[in-house]
Amino acid sequence: FGIYISPWDRNHPDYGTAAYNDVFAGTIREAHTAYGPVFEQWFDGAGGNDPKNMGMPYDWDLFNGTVYSVSPNAVIFSDVGPGCRWVGNENGYAGETNWCRLDIEGYAPGRNAPERDTLSQGNVFGKNWVPAECDVSIRPGWFYSSATDDKVKTVDELMNIYLGSVGRGANLILNVPPDRTGRINAIDSLRLMEFRRARETFFTKGEKPHCAVICEDLRSGQKIKSFAIEAKLNGKWTEIASGTTVGHKRIITFEPVDTKYIRYRVTDSFGKPKVRSFEVY
Repeated sequence: FGIYISPWDRNHPDYGTAAYNDVFAGTIREAHTAYGPVFEQWFDGAGGNDPKNMGMPYDWDLFNGTVYSVSPNAVIFSDVGPGCRWVGNENGYAGETNWCRLDIEGYAPGRNAPERDTLSQGNVFGKNWVPAECDVSIRPGWFYSSATDDKVKTVDELMNIYLGSVGRGANLILNVPPDRTGRINAIDSLRLMEFRRARETFFTKGEKPHCAVICEDLRSGQKIKSFAIEAKLNGKWTEIASGTTVGHKRIITFEPVDTKYIRYRVTDSFGKPKVRSFEVY
């Protein structure tokens, strides 16, 4: 269970002053004590692009501290974590190169966030461990509208998003908005089931273009800078795919090949890399 609450409050009379920070801290405390164990606290940019909001002195240390005081094991999401970071877009895609490290000192959510390409890729020598999380909606926008019933993302679109997020070492949050009855619309529900079946069949022989799944052992850090996948064809090792970072999980597709031997080779890394698993389909 996770909570999304934004300090961008355009209604409260104290908003725009330092006094509002205590008001919002109380909101956080109430939410975290009323709904049981909270796995994730999700903070957005808090109206960072709103000209009316430029004077609000957000106290992010207070907000984060309030979360941890009530839910010490919660993961805090924001532009700069500290638990995980926004990936810099709302399309569901992480960078082709995606480091879990990020420099956060001097930055804050919203108008003082790092550049979006930095959020997408992380910092190769970043001081803090702040992996990426990708958010995207199954429909245009974040809320339900009957006008978007014919614009729900296709299974192929969702699979491409999956490969561009989970398949690049990030976490995926797929927004599925309830309709005006408070239920998930039947179109969205059906698409979710189709998406599930697509993921299940993707990793079976012959259903889709062949792929490889590589998982790095992150207990000693993210080390792999680049890799190659090679198959023995006509007695010679031949590269059939390559990439940069791996992280928690990397899914890379390639044209099908007929071979008895395949290998994964780290071509550059920080120190000795550790691979948790290597699968081919």
